[in-house]
Amino acid sequence: MIRIAFAGKGGAGKSSISGSFARLLSRRGGPVLAVDSDPLPGMAYSLGIAVDDHPTPDNVVVEGPEGGPKWVLRPGLDAAGFIDTYASTGPDDVRYLQFGNTWGHFQTLQRGQHAWSQVVREMDPAAWNVVGDLPGGTRQAMFGWAKYADVLAVVTEPTPKSLHVARRLLNITKAEWAPSQVVVVANRVDEDEDIERISNALDRPVIGSVPNDPAVVEADKLALSPLDHRPGPFVEAIEQLVGVVESTYDMDDQRATKGKP
Repeated sequence: MIRIAFAGKGGAGKSSISGSFARLLSRRGGPVLAVDSDPLPGMAYSLGIAVDDHPTPDNVVVEGPEGGPKWVLRPGLDAAGFIDTYASTGPDDVRYLQFGNTWGHFQTLQRGQHAWSQVVREMDPAAWNVVGDLPGGTRQAMFGWAKYADVLAVVTEPTPKSLHVARRLLNITKAEWAPSQVVVVANRVDEDEDIERISNALDRPVIGSVPNDPAVVEADKLALSPLDHRPGPFVEAIEQLVGVVESTYDMDDQRATKGKP
């Protein structure tokens, strides 16, 4: 099962990419859980799911035991039950959980984030492909919000500000809990020089490049998924990205079979 999280500067396009990635991955077979920890629900739009501004219900999370987490799922509710009860079902049968809602008091967000942490930690790793959308910037990513992922995809545009954030995010490779792979995805590129600029600035290859596609802007204005509004170069690029990520898992399986590091 693929477990990937997308991170990047706010506005770099990670929500559009992650939601489209989740749907295209689901079309290849296997259950997909889209996990959105971003307070701004961009992933829902790219999935084609009606945005729900209601936070995690108060009765789902209770105070944790002394010496343990501050908040935990209520007794009798485990990760599988949480997903069955609270995950929305979107196009292509993608299940969607949104934990970053900031509607109401800050404590509501805190409860939701603890619920998210427990769900992604305790869910059966063989039950779901997981595609996550992290909040924009570096703070949450650096605090370990991508621990559930095998692959962290850093999305960047060929602009100085976006590259600056991407460069900081790549430092996650130094963390003890770092995902086994931290990769770069270039977004809104117009020419090969843009890809080369990103690769040179970050000193690592770009595993996927997503071109500027006017249809994506149109879809945003209409609150539609890019997959549901004039699919074109953007969708083709995400389809290729899914294939690249799948191939990295196949390569890991081959190494394990052959006993190679």
